[in-house]
Amino acid sequence: MLFRTANLADIPQIQIVRHSVRENTLSDPALVTDQDVAIFLSERGKGWVCEFEGQVIGFAIVDLQDHNIWALFLRPEFEKQGIGRRLQELMLDWYFEQTRETLWLGTAPGTRARVSDHQYRLGRAPIPSFVISFPLLASSLG
Repeated sequence: MLFRTANLADIPQIQIVRHSVRENTLSDPALVTDQDVAIFLSERGKGWVCEFEGQVIGFAIVDLQDHNIWALFLRPEFEKQGIGRRLQELMLDWYFEQTRETLWLGTAPGTRARVSDHQYRLGRAPIPSFVISFPLLASSLG
């Protein structure tokens, strides 16, 4: 497995991963365009990919302008192997090197999305609403 910074050439494979997920699926795949991904990778924040045998199997993108995790997705057959955790670590390390602003994740209720194990150790519970938002503070990372 190779973890590296995402680049614009990765966008077609990032889209394949995004459309393969079982949770937080897009009701319309056209809702997230290649141009959207390009903007988040090159103007609004930064992204990382995990490659296996030359194919992107997971990615993470953080939005530095709105202070949120814009995306963290894996191909389903690669879940539960620590790939998402490593992508999350790369993303959080970079984000908190840039700013100490609270970082947010919005996700649908009932999904397995997690900001950090620290959230649960600190006793924070998901907010029961259409979108769950978890603040992640730099101080909670230790």
